[in-house]
Amino acid sequence: MCLADGRLDPARVADFRQFCHLLESVFHFEFHQRLERLKNLYAPVDPDSDTLMPDLPRSEEKTSLTDELRQLLDLANYEQLETRDIEEAFEASSLFQVKLKIELDDYREVLLFVRGESEKTEKLSWFFGLLNKEITFTNYDRVVLYIRFREDIAPELARDRPGATMLKLFQNVPRADIEMLFPNTRVAMRNVDKLLIGLPAVAGAVAILTTKAGASLLLLASLLGFWLGLHGDAVELDQATLIAILAGVAGLGSYIWKQFSNFRNRKLMFMQSLTQSLYFKNLDNNAGVFHRLIDDAEEEECKEAILAYYFLLASDKPLSEAALDGQIESWFESRWQVSLDFEVSDALRKLESLGLLNDMRVPSPGQACQMLDQRWDAYFNPAKGD
Repeated sequence: MCLADGRLDPARVADFRQFCHLLESVFHFEFHQRLERLKNLYAPVDPDSDTLMPDLPRSEEKTSLTDELRQLLDLANYEQLETRDIEEAFEASSLFQVKLKIELDDYREVLLFVRGESEKTEKLSWFFGLLNKEITFTNYDRVVLYIRFREDIAPELARDRPGATMLKLFQNVPRADIEMLFPNTRVAMRNVDKLLIGLPAVAGAVAILTTKAGASLLLLASLLGFWLGLHGDAVELDQATLIAILAGVAGLGSYIWKQFSNFRNRKLMFMQSLTQSLYFKNLDNNAGVFHRLIDDAEEEECKEAILAYYFLLASDKPLSEAALDGQIESWFESRWQVSLDFEVSDALRKLESLGLLNDMRVPSPGQACQMLDQRWDAYFNPAKGD
């Protein structure tokens, strides 16, 4: 995109490509070190681990797993959802037209991070599918869920390891359906679903009791009353009476079973809808989440640094931080039809940490390549870094 802009001197194009390649290599090496730290911190609580962990003295870690994870997610441009936001999401009506329940008491710690928030509109069917209505909702492009189970419970989901920690990465999650991401989510019947099943059930039960089963139940009540001595009128049990009683009881039992089956089938339908949705939304789990997040963060860091370097290099005059920010954002808006909020201070901080920025000026691509090459050599020969 930068080269397609056409503002670089053709003699600098090859050096600029080499600069970008070296910059990517530097970030890749440094993020690999971050990945190894995360893996080491996560290993003791990883429910998917299949390697033995010997009981040996361990070095004291300077940061915790959650601190390291927060730093990584910040680099990958994720934002943490506050407790208030999570509670509001739980209270919102689900787009899947199901009622979801979770037991938050099962967890010692719950953290949610999101990236890419947008408003979407979809059509939902209602009233037995006869009508459609449009709803607008908040959608998250990416969601990371971090949950640590309580030490006093060992659920099957955590491979029976008390204190196990689970990481989940999802895509395209409606804000109102965040509950479905939790592993202990239970599907419950909404009030409208209870009415759809309950009202016909009550009406049918009344009809059965007043017709087929009613007489049989009265006859059974009379028999029970006679046997208990509540009245002295004997009840004759002939073949016709027994058939009537059995037919009435069978009819009532069949009706009760039918209503139970309706409830179970509707719940299975909800579970199927939930399972199908999660199948396509889930991107990664547990330790695999680190690899994807590391890659995302590495890409973001490279893009921000390259953009800041290119615009400072291509400018005919010195740029202030605000001017640089405005140029990059307007460039995306006019040239690529993308609206974004560029983190200019973060981009400049990266260039400065690499020694590529001095008083809002950057070295030529050739000089920048030499500086990055020296930094690369210092990784494996610390004395050269001195």
